[in-house]
Amino acid sequence: MAELPGPQAGLGRPAPLPQTGWERLSELWRRDEQQQYPEETVNIVKSAFTAGVVGWLYGGLPAFVSARKAFIESSHGEIFQNRADAVQSAHRAGLRSFIRYGWRWSWRVAAFATVFNVVSTGLSVYRNKTTISNFAAAGGFTGALFRMHLGLQGLAGGIVFGTAFGVPVGGLLMAMYGLAGETWQEKRNRERRELYEQRLAEWQSKLSMTEILGQTENNAQGRPEMERARELKSC
Repeated sequence: MAELPGPQAGLGRPAPLPQTGWERLSELWRRDEQQQYPEETVNIVKSAFTAGVVGWLYGGLPAFVSARKAFIESSHGEIFQNRADAVQSAHRAGLRSFIRYGWRWSWRVAAFATVFNVVSTGLSVYRNKTTISNFAAAGGFTGALFRMHLGLQGLAGGIVFGTAFGVPVGGLLMAMYGLAGETWQEKRNRERRELYEQRLAEWQSKLSMTEILGQTENNAQGRPEMERARELKSC
């Protein structure tokens, strides 16, 4: 009978939980066993998409109404085939403005939200705690990044605007976390610790089973030798 593998062969101990800030940051961009990204990374992508849609509506809808109104006011002297043609022409003018100005606002709002969320999430993960200062710092950095092309005055204004944006957003989120009983970072740590303890218990169970099978294998191989020794003694 073939020998069973050693007690630890094929039974890798679960990787320990990350201890440093850089280790926790590196996990944000790694997939798990199910080939899924962490919840924090998925939330960043979702918020970027939502911000893009909100920005498009914020910039596009007023532009649509304004362009449609301007077209109606400036087309009194034009001749249309019928009323439907005039209405469609006005809608087309509004739609062009909706796409044009909606896109301008969409990518800016999406970029601002993405940078803000990446920095605030990164600070929370690195420091292993969620505080209002993380959001204030993220807002200041994002505002400075978007206004730095205007020089020192624009840079300072961007920091002030971003910080003023980040503080109430962080306060609102912290209030929501307070109602929930734990911050998302505390929830994440708890879930990861519970998962690690579960995997560690499963690993120890498999390791114990392998040791038992190994002892059974050794005992089964030792019995024929003992019987042969008894036969030689009886002769």
